[in-house]
Amino acid sequence: MIIRRPPDIASSEITPEQVYVDRRSFIRLAAAGAAGAAMTPGSLSALGRPSRGQQVRFEDMESELGEPVNSYEEITTYNNFYEFGTGKSDPARNSGPFKPKPWTVTVEGHVAKPGEYHLEDFLAPYKLEDRVYRMRCVEAWSVVVPWRGFPLADLVKRVEPTGSAKFLELTTVVRPDEMVGQRYRVLEWPYLEGLRIDEATNPLALLVTGVYGRDLPNQNGAPLRLIVPWKYGFKGVKSIVKIRFVEEMPRNTWWAMNAREYGFFANVNPEVSHPRWSQAHERRLGELRRRETLMFNGYGEQVAHMYAGMDLHKWF
Repeated sequence: MIIRRPPDIASSEITPEQVYVDRRSFIRLAAAGAAGAAMTPGSLSALGRPSRGQQVRFEDMESELGEPVNSYEEITTYNNFYEFGTGKSDPARNSGPFKPKPWTVTVEGHVAKPGEYHLEDFLAPYKLEDRVYRMRCVEAWSVVVPWRGFPLADLVKRVEPTGSAKFLELTTVVRPDEMVGQRYRVLEWPYLEGLRIDEATNPLALLVTGVYGRDLPNQNGAPLRLIVPWKYGFKGVKSIVKIRFVEEMPRNTWWAMNAREYGFFANVNPEVSHPRWSQAHERRLGELRRRETLMFNGYGEQVAHMYAGMDLHKWF
């Protein structure tokens, strides 16, 4: 599938929450060349180029399934980021003291070009793009978000992994003086996440630096986080300081903490219930009605081939 990258677009001012709630229609922006009839769960949304003098309204955009984005307020006040607390409102309330600048990212392991990069140098080779992704969050919630970032595949290509690199391990920063949640043994710190190399090079996997046309807020994983939209919510490792290319499957944090409930792959599968709740339905943040959960969160066309022949009841 050819995925055309949208150009950089100036951000717009955010519509107030009440205006967002009351609006009656949304502008559907689809990937270039895709007709409305061809809009499928597997197709990628892309942002169109604005005409001269036209402002792009992020709040008017839709996911690849034609779903309106959640408001900026919703996206930035309901978060899973245990480093700032276990409650969904804790990150927004507690992340103020966190300092995302200056920032360095270390790349190491089985690569030809390891190194430690200042964030500005790390991002310099990449053209940032906006993508509207629907995200499946923990406990059967979903959200539609306009992210800004670049494909993780671009970084993988840049550092030239060797034949021994089968997986990526990504690590969150440890700063208990700034991250109040790290003062408690809620999880083992630092937080670790992992991907298979083919997952990391799938065009959907995104290293994210912004949301709604703005830099990432602290509570959303500033200044650099991962988005893997066909995965369950806990794959979104935040405030990344290290990316390591390894040969063995890494023990990501939730799998290590509770292997009965959380596996390595974390694919959204409505046919496999979590031990404490069903995954067959979800609710959109800000809504009361229930929706049917989509296999691979609706991105099966782009990702199902990576799991062909795997028992997804076992490898969850």
